[in-house]
Amino acid sequence: MASPTSIPTLAELDRLVASPFQKLSALLDGIAPGAEPINFSLGEPQGALPEFVAPVLNETMADFTRYPPIRGTADLRSAIATWLGQRYPTLKGEIGADTHVLALNGSREGLFSAIFPARARRADVETPAVLIPNPFYQAYAAAAVAGGAEPVFLDSEAETGFLPDLDALSDDLLDRTIVLYLCSPSNPQGAVADGAYWEKAVKLARKHDFLLFADECYSEIYTEEPPEGALEVAFAANGGFSNVLSFNSLSKRSGLPGLRSGFIAGDSEFLASFGRFRNVACPQTPLPLQAVATTAWADEAHVAAGRRIYAENFDVADEILGDCFGYQRPQGGFFLWLDMSAAGGGEAAAKTLWKVCGVKVLPGGYLAREDFNGRNPGQDHVRVALVHGPAVTREGLARIVTTLG
Repeated sequence: MASPTSIPTLAELDRLVASPFQKLSALLDGIAPGAEPINFSLGEPQGALPEFVAPVLNETMADFTRYPPIRGTADLRSAIATWLGQRYPTLKGEIGADTHVLALNGSREGLFSAIFPARARRADVETPAVLIPNPFYQAYAAAAVAGGAEPVFLDSEAETGFLPDLDALSDDLLDRTIVLYLCSPSNPQGAVADGAYWEKAVKLARKHDFLLFADECYSEIYTEEPPEGALEVAFAANGGFSNVLSFNSLSKRSGLPGLRSGFIAGDSEFLASFGRFRNVACPQTPLPLQAVATTAWADEAHVAAGRRIYAENFDVADEILGDCFGYQRPQGGFFLWLDMSAAGGGEAAAKTLWKVCGVKVLPGGYLAREDFNGRNPGQDHVRVALVHGPAVTREGLARIVTTLG
């Protein structure tokens, strides 16, 4: 449940937005790995490069000499709009490439920079709040603080389906909220918001006039049915996208984190304002990379191939982990959220695994913040990124079970 917290001081800000990976490096500093290292700490896909990347780059190489349009090329925005209509059939023909889509320099850039026009949009709010799932993606908290808002952390644990309990939010808090961040499938737990959950979030956003920032960058990595999306639910409610923005990228969907290409889509009024802001304050994606992105959004074969590899990895996890560490196959994403309370908590387990068997995992406490009771909802867990092939996954998980199971 959320509770009011003061806007952080500079020292608190440093702690709040410190990179989890910097913290992990400090934790393991001076400890030699006990075996050939396997890195499960970073959510960086390790699959094969899609075949179309090199040919498209070669064809467009000369465009590195040109300034790219900040909104994205017409071809890229059209490809994104078409993809949204194919992915969510009720949106076919309803997403305007010129009005409902902006290209981003990766979704993280947008998730952060969109806070500034969001704050300006509700300049009447004296003590603005930004609602953030806990555990959370650090860009959300950094955005809240940079935008002069109070970050309010909403514990998202097994009891709430690993998503924030929206029914627990008071009207007073919602009235001063300017943005609610929601991630589905969630990082790190892999929970998926169903249509009813999105509908509740959309209704709250429209009733209290805040923006719903739906971080859906893991939307194409799922174990059974494709997750429902915030935009399709918003459109079903009133035939429009007011108050709702969806963020996505090619980092996870296409295994191209180095491309730095994503998008924001939805509320056209907000996107017009955000576009003006980005025109002077945000980075462009180079034209050859936009050309690759255009091709990527139009191709599903490489996405399906990646999804099959992740499914194989989870089959391996089912076999090796069973019910160890509270393991449950996630609904989406490629992370495991393992309970290490019997091993002394997330930090202790991470140190032991690195020292004994060379497996690097991320302590869950580094992805969360203490609640008003001083408890960190991630402290007993580790996040394991299954971004390698099945053989490496099998070896790494076997080492974890042998060492701690």
